[in-house]
Amino acid sequence: MMLEIFDYEFMRRAFIVGMFLAIILPTMGLPILLKRLSMIGDTLAHSSLAGVAIGLCFGFDPLLASIAACIVAGLGIELIRNKLKAYQEISTVIILAASIGLAGVFMSFINNANSISAYLFGSIVTISDSEFYLVIAVSLFVIVCSYLLYNTLYLCVFDPKAAPILGINVKFINFMVTFLSAVAISISAKTIGSLIVSSLLVIPVVSAMQIARTYKKTLLLSILLSVTFVYTGLFISYFFNLKPGSVIVLISVIWLILTMIIKKN
Repeated sequence: MMLEIFDYEFMRRAFIVGMFLAIILPTMGLPILLKRLSMIGDTLAHSSLAGVAIGLCFGFDPLLASIAACIVAGLGIELIRNKLKAYQEISTVIILAASIGLAGVFMSFINNANSISAYLFGSIVTISDSEFYLVIAVSLFVIVCSYLLYNTLYLCVFDPKAAPILGINVKFINFMVTFLSAVAISISAKTIGSLIVSSLLVIPVVSAMQIARTYKKTLLLSILLSVTFVYTGLFISYFFNLKPGSVIVLISVIWLILTMIIKKN
């Protein structure tokens, strides 16, 4: 009964795409959270929505427009952070405000409201061939880059003052974190949803932090939890005809609450 879900190609694709996204989102979420930049997730998620609205309005591929918008937003965040060193957190607020404004304006010109709703709450089971392969390719790119930057990123997160002394370009590492996060969030817009993706970026990491005690263990556990949330959400949404993205986030929130209660006791 349970395995009948794999008789359908669209569900097999959903599980494959879900696995990749469940890996890359907490991978980028951990350094973002440790650098006290969790607001970036929400900002880039809204930027992806603005990109989708612009793409639908002008006839571009919404997913490619989402990626482009997130990259531009990420570059904007880094630029403002470097200009306003004493108020770096303002960078996310400025880009968030601009993204919401642009999304609202361009949504006004879209006749089919259903086309944008898929990006608000996710539509992982209706992903097209091109989107399927694009998600896999981009996910592999993020995973490889994260692996290559692992040691330098670890040092930049925990000892940013010593990093330059050891010859590490901190600005470049910060840029790569923002860039890779932008790419990861943008390709998650269609599958998990722009309004939900920031939660999956942070909640598995916070849940893992309640249990793990090292950076590496927290990263691995957050990925394991993320994959579990996604797969459980796909099963539940299939059998009860619910929105997959919403179910996935609710499961992750419930798990986090239970973990915090158990830890407190």
